[in-house]
Amino acid sequence: MAIAAAITAPLTTPSHRSLSSISANTIRFASPVTLQSNNLKFAAGRAIQCPSFRISAASSMRIEAPENSSSDSFLDRKESGFVHFVKYHGLGNDFILVDNRDTTEPKVSPDQAVKLCDRNFGIGADGVIFAMPGVNGTDYTMRIFNSDGSEPEMCGNGIRCLAKFIAELENFHGKKSFTIHTGAGLIVPEIQDDGKASDVPTKLPPNRDQSVVKSRLDVDGRAWNVTCVSMGNPHCVTFGTEQSQDLQVDELNLADIGPKFEHHEVFPARTNTEFVQVFSPTHLKMRVWERGAGETLACGTGACAVVVAAVLEGRAARSCTVDLPGGPLDIEWSEKDNHVYMTGPAEVVFYGSVPL
Repeated sequence: MAIAAAITAPLTTPSHRSLSSISANTIRFASPVTLQSNNLKFAAGRAIQCPSFRISAASSMRIEAPENSSSDSFLDRKESGFVHFVKYHGLGNDFILVDNRDTTEPKVSPDQAVKLCDRNFGIGADGVIFAMPGVNGTDYTMRIFNSDGSEPEMCGNGIRCLAKFIAELENFHGKKSFTIHTGAGLIVPEIQDDGKASDVPTKLPPNRDQSVVKSRLDVDGRAWNVTCVSMGNPHCVTFGTEQSQDLQVDELNLADIGPKFEHHEVFPARTNTEFVQVFSPTHLKMRVWERGAGETLACGTGACAVVVAAVLEGRAARSCTVDLPGGPLDIEWSEKDNHVYMTGPAEVVFYGSVPL
């Protein structure tokens, strides 16, 4: 199956920006919509299995600001026993990006990824993403370990950051497209030199005949209404309970209720869960509990799933602004081609190297 993406990003090394900054570093991501089967059960996906070996993480690292640094000088440093990384964020959903193009095995193990993602004793991130050699004719492969060491199929904010990372590694100039293999299928980013995002077709058809829309799900003694959507990874979207249809997302104790959705028995592969408040047909607000990462500041595929669910439930238009804790994303579910388009930023936080 295939997922498409289009990217707009300057090719110079960006300086540090605050999390609230929405700059021109926008990336437009398109994916087809696939609705999940009846009984709220997800079909087996094509997630990549992570290796079982262990590498103990060291507790020290070197941090370097991106200002006045070139990708060449960064890549030239080859100290033995160190892994170099660049930290990116998309609306505060942050990732450690590792250049893994010279080997098909991740340079960081799942156990070490947990330590590196720790915000007190590590670098701090929602996941570690590897830019790896392509398979089956693709240019690159994306793998990602969540902050708990699990491996999801794909991540919307993460793929934006990975595309920006690859563009920097390869020193791309002008209009350039490349293919990325993921556990959720093929993604085709295209860097535009004119600042416009083009539509990239996908061969993955939608599956709307076996949809779960506004169905009852009992969680912790309460009956929730949920709509289940796949964006290559599973999403359970709720706008409230059967008793209260107008959810106030800021009042939720997400640390308590989130894990109960994620590990619910009807989700054999676990699930991402989006809790949504509707301000208007074109303005939504969400909080997300991500599978394997917990509450995060942003989830790109989650925002796409939210708009699809809102349209299916008759709550919103096909083009919406979705407010996330890290900032807004513009989402459009195109009636013409059934793709979902997401526009949002991907920005460098810092470069660094950490001993293994």
